[in-house]
Amino acid sequence: MTKICDGRIVIVTGAGRGIGKSHALEFARQGAKVIVNDIGAEVDGTGSSAGPAGQVVDEIRAMGGQAVANGDDVADWEGAQRIINSAISTFGGLDVLVNNAGILRDRMIVNMTDAEWDAVIRVHLRGTFALTHWAATFWRENAKAGHPNDARIINTSSASGLYGNVGQTNYGAAKAGIASFSVIAAMELARYGVTVNAIAPAALTRMTESVANLGFNPEKDPNKFDVFAPENISPLAAWLGSTFSRDITGRVFHVVGGKIDVVEGWHAGPSIDKGERWTTEELGGVIPDLVAKARPNADMSGR
Repeated sequence: MTKICDGRIVIVTGAGRGIGKSHALEFARQGAKVIVNDIGAEVDGTGSSAGPAGQVVDEIRAMGGQAVANGDDVADWEGAQRIINSAISTFGGLDVLVNNAGILRDRMIVNMTDAEWDAVIRVHLRGTFALTHWAATFWRENAKAGHPNDARIINTSSASGLYGNVGQTNYGAAKAGIASFSVIAAMELARYGVTVNAIAPAALTRMTESVANLGFNPEKDPNKFDVFAPENISPLAAWLGSTFSRDITGRVFHVVGGKIDVVEGWHAGPSIDKGERWTTEELGGVIPDLVAKARPNADMSGR
């Protein structure tokens, strides 16, 4: 059977553990050459270690695949460029960028510090932008030189950003930003032969094991399907990274277990048009009625 990513050159950030590791391994199983990026930090972003990325590379090579490790910081401007350049210099190009690196600094708003806010926004949102910028620059130059692209960007959002979760204003804001970023980037990069999509995964990893309201059950029955295994997310990532997905762009997918939702973004709900400016006093009899007609906000399952 032909491997759907055979020969494609893929960067996966945050690929030393959890979902990122699963992505890297699945891309390799599907024939891709993989840049395994990870700084080996703790869940909160502190510290670093070359070990996790190297271990994933060893696993890929043991299965007969091709991979190299990269330890650059995704949110560092020059570091992000080096990650992109590592794919080009090692394997001769770039076909797929998977922006997956992330950290958590969960805190209620009244207790959150500016440093905790900035750290999370930096890794998730700035990191996604920085990698995308340098990848898009490479693909634009390719296109201008007459070399057509069939390239992919797969970003990582979250139900926390799409639907909201208490204690995660920083993380949720970053992940909501990534969803919107993906939709807009898809519009901008289509002319260069690049699709952009996002996946909001639900899986039990280091980052999520302490998060409330997700319904995770750490007690695993080996005889039953593990709904929250990170490996459940990666087939969609690999398919989106293949040439078969060229007609899918600007979409956000919510994945849990064997269930895939296409997330539908903000839509205008109940409305009223007076045809002229409202007075402040009039709105007291209008807004409550409009809200009563609107669907309630979704919960963390998207329903």
